[in-house]
Amino acid sequence: MPGAPNRPPETAPPPPPVTPAAEPPDRKVLRRLAPSRVALLLDPWKGAPAPDLTTPFEKAEASFVAGDFPTASNALDLLSVRFAEPRWPTLPEPFRRLRVPIPAPMPPHWDPDHALAPPEKEAKRARREADDQLALADGVLAWAATHGVDLADLRPAVEEARAIVATDGGSAGFYERIDRVWESVRERVPKPKVAGARPAPAPTAADAEAGEA
Repeated sequence: MPGAPNRPPETAPPPPPVTPAAEPPDRKVLRRLAPSRVALLLDPWKGAPAPDLTTPFEKAEASFVAGDFPTASNALDLLSVRFAEPRWPTLPEPFRRLRVPIPAPMPPHWDPDHALAPPEKEAKRARREADDQLALADGVLAWAATHGVDLADLRPAVEEARAIVATDGGSAGFYERIDRVWESVRERVPKPKVAGARPAPAPTAADAEAGEA
C-alpha cells in the first residue's frame, strides 16, 4: 500500500541467555553432608552403621572442614552409591533422595524431559533439587523431634524456604534459608558411631605411674 516501507521494521535482538552464577562448592557439599549425617543415625542402622558407610562420611566431613570440597564431594558420591546397595537396609523417605539415582533403561524419547529446551530442563532440574532439599529438611526435623535433638527453632527457616520456592523456585533466598538449617544440623546433631567401635579403656594406676616416670 502507498507509503508502506520497503523493508520490515527493525526488531531488537533477543537478550543473551543469562548464565546462573556458579554456586560455592562448600554450599553444594553442605547440602548433602548435613542430611547424610542424620541418614546414618536412622533406626535401621541400630545405632552403628557399618564402616563401609561411615568411612566415606568421615572422609567427607574431614575434607569439608579442611576446605577440600572436591574430595568431600567424591566421598559423598561414594556414600550415595553405598546407600543404594541392596545389602544395606532400605533408607526411608525422604532420605532415599541421598542415594545415587539409578534410572531404568529407556529410549531417550521416552524421557518426558527429552523434548524440552535446555533452559526448561535446567529450570526443572533446579526445582527438583529445591524440592529434595525441602523434603530432606522436613525429614531431619521429624527425626530430631523423636530422638531427643532440639531442632524445633529451625522450622521457621524451613517454612520461609518453602514459601520462596513456591514463587521463585530454587533462588538465592531459598538456599540462604536451607543452608542455615544445614549449618545448624552439623553443629547440633552428633556424628554417627562406627559399628564395632569400642570406647578406650579407662587408664589404670600403672598407666598413671608410667606417665609420671
